[in-house]
Amino acid sequence: QVQLVESGGGLVQAGGSLRLACAASLRTFSTYTMGWFRQAPGKEREFVAAYRNSWSASNTLYADSVKGRFTIDRDNAKDTVYLQMNSLIPEDTAVYYCAFRPRWLVAGHIRESDFDSWGQGTQVTVSS
Repeated sequence: QVQLVESGGGLVQAGGSLRLACAASLRTFSTYTMGWFRQAPGKEREFVAAYRNSWSASNTLYADSVKGRFTIDRDNAKDTVYLQMNSLIPEDTAVYYCAFRPRWLVAGHIRESDFDSWGQGTQVTVSS
C-alpha cells in the first residue's frame, strides 16, 4: 500500500477557494491513478476528481458537479497531488479523501472500490 497524507482543508465562505494537497511517494509507479472523493454528513462517499498517469500519457477526470470549478494536478518534484477548489458552494462541504490505485482508471462510474489506498481525510466547510 501507498501512504497518503492530506492537508489543506478548512473553513471558507461561499465563492472562495481552497487547495487540498495529498502527499504520496509514487516514484516506483509508472502507471497509477490518484483520486479525490468526498463524503458529506449522511451521504455516501462520492467521486470528485482523478489524475491518471501512464508511461505515455496523463489526464484528468472530474465529476459533473465540480467540472469547471475544481482542478486536480500533480507536482512530481514534491510527490504531491493537489485539488484546487474555486467558486466553492455550501454543497461542497464534506470530508475530502485522496485515494490511490496502481493502475489506469477507466472512465465511467467511479467507485471507492476502484482504489486501493486512502488518506485520513480533511474537512472542508463552506459557509453561505
